[in-house]
Amino acid sequence: MNKKDYFYIANKRFLSRLIVGTGKYKNMSECAKAISVSGAEIVTVAVRRVNISDKSKPLLMDYIDPKKITYLPNTAGCFTSEEALRTLRLAREIGGWKLVKLEVLGDKKNLFPDMIETLKSTEILSKEGFKVMVYCNDDPLMAKRLENAGAVSIMPLAAPIGSGLGIQNKLNIKIIRQETKLPLIIDAGIGQASDACVAMELGCDGVLINTAIAKAKNPFKMAEGMKLAVIAGRQSFLSGRIKKNYLGNASSPKSGLI
Repeated sequence: MNKKDYFYIANKRFLSRLIVGTGKYKNMSECAKAISVSGAEIVTVAVRRVNISDKSKPLLMDYIDPKKITYLPNTAGCFTSEEALRTLRLAREIGGWKLVKLEVLGDKKNLFPDMIETLKSTEILSKEGFKVMVYCNDDPLMAKRLENAGAVSIMPLAAPIGSGLGIQNKLNIKIIRQETKLPLIIDAGIGQASDACVAMELGCDGVLINTAIAKAKNPFKMAEGMKLAVIAGRQSFLSGRIKKNYLGNASSPKSGLI
């Protein structure tokens, strides 16, 4: 039997390399079913948008058991370091969460990360004992700075959030993979299963997907497709692809022909 290919973040062990968001679904029941089908063991939770504490309203925890699924509070909707810090400190107070996803956006149109505010927030949160998984641009130099600032995972965008465009800069992702020892997770811009597969074939440790599943015509089939794509891409990467050759190379032997 093959040894299981475990995935580690901040010394926590996971088997699934697919992380799924909890936003944009029609309702919490649909969200819970899609996550179950996906096999994801980590789900992102927008602290500012998803109810995790008001017992007078439907609670996400009633649908997704935090004892079985790791909650990853995030700072979706934050545009300054101060907002992000306040949000994650609140998450720690509510549920004791220290493993968190940081995103500080720079503009409301493209939703690109503000890397100056992001780097500053990473440094502060790391000093406060948070285990920070960081949404960032695909700049290898900035990725290294985030690692040096104490991040536990680098999460570069494939394309703008919710765009479904797939990975736009494979070269930079490859360079980041070579330069960092941290878990590398593609975050934002995945549109279909083949995008997730490509991310894994580039050597990424995981993929975070929300819109592509939640807004698919059939979220459950897409969730399963993403699950299988991540597995296939990982297997392909571990197998070691053949060298690219721009000339034909016959599969059959050239000697002993009839």
